[in-house]
Amino acid sequence: MRNLYRPILIIITTVCLLPTIAYAQLFDAEDGVRFRIEPVAQDLGVVWALAFISEDELMFTERRGTINTLNLATGEVTRLGGVPDIYASGQGGMLDIALPPGYQRGDYLYIVYSKELDGQGVTVLARARLDGQSFEQWEELLVTESASSTGRHYGSRIVFDGEGHLFFSVGDRGVRENGQDLTTHAGTIVRLHLDGSVPADNPFVNQPDALPEIWSYGHRNPQGMVYDTANNRFWAIEHGPRGGDELNLILPGLNYGWAVISHGKEYWGPMRVGEATSRPGYEDPRKIYTPSIAPGSLLLYEGAAFPTWDGNLLVGALKLRHINRIVLDEDGMPVHEERLLESLNERIRALAADSRGNVYFSTDSGTIMRMVPEV
Repeated sequence: MRNLYRPILIIITTVCLLPTIAYAQLFDAEDGVRFRIEPVAQDLGVVWALAFISEDELMFTERRGTINTLNLATGEVTRLGGVPDIYASGQGGMLDIALPPGYQRGDYLYIVYSKELDGQGVTVLARARLDGQSFEQWEELLVTESASSTGRHYGSRIVFDGEGHLFFSVGDRGVRENGQDLTTHAGTIVRLHLDGSVPADNPFVNQPDALPEIWSYGHRNPQGMVYDTANNRFWAIEHGPRGGDELNLILPGLNYGWAVISHGKEYWGPMRVGEATSRPGYEDPRKIYTPSIAPGSLLLYEGAAFPTWDGNLLVGALKLRHINRIVLDEDGMPVHEERLLESLNERIRALAADSRGNVYFSTDSGTIMRMVPEV
């Protein structure tokens, strides 16, 4: 489905949020790295996504339905106009925003959010151009087949492979059967060209009982994704039910098991969900978290600020409230993990790194913070 959305009302609001925390906190990592964290913006909503649009300008979404920019030099936050009405209900709302490789001001950027359709919520992929302080040419590229009356498991993150494709995730929408149903986008990762068209080499493009946009399926709720172009590895991390969060290496056409295979338990008792063993036809995770950390984001670290972390995966943990650092070997197998910032006791939602390698993260308490090395 491709429709050009014409926003009726454009509102631009500029405010200045001065940090009320006037000090930096110091932390030590296992590898001898000492770093400090500094607040850069506070008193926000649930900041769901972070994306740098310039050296000193950070774009961020709030799940309640807004997209904003933060001037890192002045602390000024500007609410951008031209954003359509968002279905901000339950776990839905304004979700990810991502810039394609080589992005320059005026190019299309990509957004996922939830939209009301016939009284139910669906995950939508759109693109738009930023003109000054407002979006123009807002265009829905795919209104997914994922309608559900539940307020759960919309996904969603966006990544690019650098070869003209984008991927975005759609949660199972709280309906477990969706994970194994190729006639719905719910419980899948989708692959499209940047204009929203379906690539001819998608794995199910010629299968009549499957949606052609699907790249992989059997997912519960992937809220962290990253494409490692140097090693041609596509990673996704997703929520399990009361245990069984999964880090998966995503490959075309594979079934990642939900809800036939799961390492989690029912919320109402000690019974397992599905089977906790490998079975032919289902792809095994590279890493399992039990108990759940509730992973909300994923970042491949490649910066100079923390050189010993180069090639590590960083995960924002919501339930267990930390940044999870995963060390990979040359074959992409996790060999070690470290839990950073546990004493901060914050639900960490989104992650991003600037050109210097400083790590920015958001918390569900409405703060954006920066992690920088202490030298």
